[in-house]
Amino acid sequence: MTGVTLNKVVKRYGDVQVIHGVNLDIEDGEFCVFVGPSGCGKSTLLRMVAGLEETTAGAIRIGTRDVTRADPAERGVAMVFQTYALYPHMTVAENMGFGLKMTGHPKAAIEQKVKEASRILKLDDYLSRKPKALSGGQRQRVAIGRAIVRGPEVFLFDEPLSNLDAELRVEMRVEIARLHREIGATMIYVTHDQVEAMTLADKIVVLRAGRIEQVGKPLDLYNDPDNRFVAGFIGSPAMNFLAGVVEGADTILCKGLIDQVQTRATLPAAGSEVSVGLRPQHLRIDPAGKSHRVEMTEALGGVSFVHVTAPSGEKLIIESHDQVGVGRGDMVGVRFAAADAMVFDHAGSRLR
Repeated sequence: MTGVTLNKVVKRYGDVQVIHGVNLDIEDGEFCVFVGPSGCGKSTLLRMVAGLEETTAGAIRIGTRDVTRADPAERGVAMVFQTYALYPHMTVAENMGFGLKMTGHPKAAIEQKVKEASRILKLDDYLSRKPKALSGGQRQRVAIGRAIVRGPEVFLFDEPLSNLDAELRVEMRVEIARLHREIGATMIYVTHDQVEAMTLADKIVVLRAGRIEQVGKPLDLYNDPDNRFVAGFIGSPAMNFLAGVVEGADTILCKGLIDQVQTRATLPAAGSEVSVGLRPQHLRIDPAGKSHRVEMTEALGGVSFVHVTAPSGEKLIIESHDQVGVGRGDMVGVRFAAADAMVFDHAGSRLR
């Protein structure tokens, strides 16, 4: 069993603390994604697991071994970086096997491992090519192959798709998901792209300012976020948030909506400020209404996103799977089901 455990992990640079007592259990064979905005600490945390950053306090275990102070080469991990870092004068096969060659592995064993990695990554036709003759996606597959041939217990990915164009990112997401299914190894993947997180992860760890905001399965975080930050970060387009004031035990008045919001959440005292979250797909356009001004319509074919401004000046995005016939400057109504509304207190915590 080769899971990864972080126990009260802290990272400081001098007087500046960037990771604040993180506790996390990643199960054997799990695909765990660290996600969050730039500067949240996700890459730093990954590099601490790899041994590329020193752990100031706390403990890191890989399997049954405490690797907190172990050298990177002794941890049984392989890391795939954002940049491919391939040797331009070597062929694909030579790049993939170079690490084993440097550690004195027999030539036949290296060739066998390269052959197996090539099969998994569909690189058989490119083994004799140099990196300059490869596309960006092919180069990244070579970098992943270099990690595979080492036979690590844990794979670490640090934003490996950031340098690829949109079409290649989709292709590589499929390749990495297939790789995980075939190999079955524990994988930790860092990204700022929540779409990557949602499509790849068994478990998502949402980070902000060096702290874990929430851990869970992708749809659990989407459907049941613990706070406004997670609710706004997970989901594309992002959740709409509207300022509200508690009117009664189960009633909220939002100036951004015509109808009052009835909720089963336990609300604070009347007059308290809250925010109401509604995902774009939970809003509907009422052509007969005249309350919201259309600013822009993104007509993408199978789905449209209508951007509107509420009477309060707040902005909303409405998702429609009909080909809506509204354009800039039109006035429309907005409908929703009260059961779809999420309520957050003034500090951003979810009210349930």
